[in-house]
Amino acid sequence: MTPSLSASAPKRGFSKLEIELTLRPGDAKKARVNGAPLRAAEQLRSEIATLVFTPDRLVVVKGGPAARRAYFDRTLGRLFPARATVPAEYAAAVAQRNAALRRASLGVSSREAVAPWTQRVAELGETLVAGRAETVEALRSLFALCAQELGLSAGELGYDAEAPGLAALESRLDEDLERGTTGIGPHLDEIEIRAGGRDLRRFGSQGEQRLAVLSLLLAEAELLSERGPAPPLLLLDDVLSELDERRRRALAERLSGPGQTLITATSVSALPIEPAQLIEVRPGVAS
Repeated sequence: MTPSLSASAPKRGFSKLEIELTLRPGDAKKARVNGAPLRAAEQLRSEIATLVFTPDRLVVVKGGPAARRAYFDRTLGRLFPARATVPAEYAAAVAQRNAALRRASLGVSSREAVAPWTQRVAELGETLVAGRAETVEALRSLFALCAQELGLSAGELGYDAEAPGLAALESRLDEDLERGTTGIGPHLDEIEIRAGGRDLRRFGSQGEQRLAVLSLLLAEAELLSERGPAPPLLLLDDVLSELDERRRRALAERLSGPGQTLITATSVSALPIEPAQLIEVRPGVAS
């Protein structure tokens, strides 16, 4: 038997997208889009956006700044595909500059060897900060709306960073040489997720942090649906377990638009609406 997962994403104004993923024991994953085989299943990433909620995604809110930077940089790539490589390019430039700093501090290279990487970090840093700011601004109002619907009042996103620029990087060269690392730039920025003026990382309950992550995911899904070419596929694992009836219904109503959503739950009754399709998994019996 060859298990397969099929997903279609119809919407008025969009062409229908039929995706088939085949999983066969001992064989590589295979994927087709509208009947045409892909060279690798990983190509699906460029065909349809997939947004995932699992309980460990709470790290986006409750974790350190690096978790939020990573989340919003991935969102940047999905919302603005032409700039999808900027975060990785910036990280690579910082790594190269740090390596040049360490070589210069050890005396095996010169200070001048750091300069080209300083220029590169400054250029890419400016592009990355602008992309993050545009991403946060695009999500801001939808995040607040989704949070309000889920019972998280006055949800806010905050990103007030500025790229340091070439002059600022050069002015602290001695300090960076001493430490062997680039001490300013968007690789150290914070993106705040707030509710009612409170930083949810420090002053939010786990329930509020959960609602904030869900609100971010729903806001991004709405934007991707508006921009096309197809609504995203949402995979929500154990998303209902800590939501009360009102919040479950609000979530279900928000998910009732175009596109497909797969939700796992321990009980059919956890979903307050009738699902389009129900797959029940029962414990197997060893033979």
